[in-house]
Amino acid sequence: MRNATPIRVAVAALGGFAVLYLAFGANGWGSPAANEQAIGEVSRWCERVTDGWLREPVNALGNLGFVVAGLAMLRVLQRDQADRALSPFVGLTPIALLYAGATIFLGPGSAVMHGTHTFFGAWLDNVSMVAYILIPWLYNLSLLGRWQPGTFFRAYGGLLATYALGYWFIAPDLGINFELFDVSIALWIISELVYRFWSPAVRVWSGLFGFVVGFVFGITPGEMLAAPAEYWWVVLFWLPGALATHPPERTRTYTPWFWIGVGSFMVAYAIWLTGTNEHEWCRPDSIVQAHAIWHLVSAVATWSFFRFLRTEVPAADRTSRLRA
Repeated sequence: MRNATPIRVAVAALGGFAVLYLAFGANGWGSPAANEQAIGEVSRWCERVTDGWLREPVNALGNLGFVVAGLAMLRVLQRDQADRALSPFVGLTPIALLYAGATIFLGPGSAVMHGTHTFFGAWLDNVSMVAYILIPWLYNLSLLGRWQPGTFFRAYGGLLATYALGYWFIAPDLGINFELFDVSIALWIISELVYRFWSPAVRVWSGLFGFVVGFVFGITPGEMLAAPAEYWWVVLFWLPGALATHPPERTRTYTPWFWIGVGSFMVAYAIWLTGTNEHEWCRPDSIVQAHAIWHLVSAVATWSFFRFLRTEVPAADRTSRLRA
């Protein structure tokens, strides 16, 4: 594409997605996935199912927040004039473009699920979520483990492909009671803890923090330990510590963007809990849907974490700035 820029490529891809969506939906979407409701009934995410292009119009369109956030990231990256050596998230670097692209992908991925109610839609929705959540914790481990160039992208691609194929051909939990997206949230927080407070001792006990993350999302340590066959994946809580063989060579500024990201995600999660067809606040015919708001506030979180990662600079540079 002549004179292509990341934004133009992204907009062209989104346009192509829209054309394909309309083409495949011209005659309706056929039978819904096994866990979806029929037209006229109330969907799992509260909104009443329609027979138009979008089975859940409000919930589907709420995903535009991710598209706007991702395009805004690309605009910032294109306009960067700073020295790229200061941060891998400054300028059109591979990792920064991957993060922005994964954020944009969250929009169509979820929209297809809410729009079509097909198995393919559910698959694409989950693949898009995993495509995003893998980035921060694998990136942290690549820095703490001093991975060779390219290792991050091979690990990322391998994990994403394994998940996508496992979901499609086996089951959403890969047949082993393993929700990669949920576990990745814990791995992100644990790896960030190790990054911020790296020491041999922190590497050892950091895995315990995974139980704290689980508790925040409604699973107590007692529940996990009482059912090892179901919660076998808690052993992965120690993965960041095991692979974090070196202290970070860069530092990050956590206030305000990291905490805005965490706060907005937790607010979004609280809203998500109210956006089901079983919640007393469910109003299926309202143009205001809690699940759509969850999408919009989650998009704010992706933007906040983008801004946070851009604060990363070499430790020596941060020290010299403070002394100055």
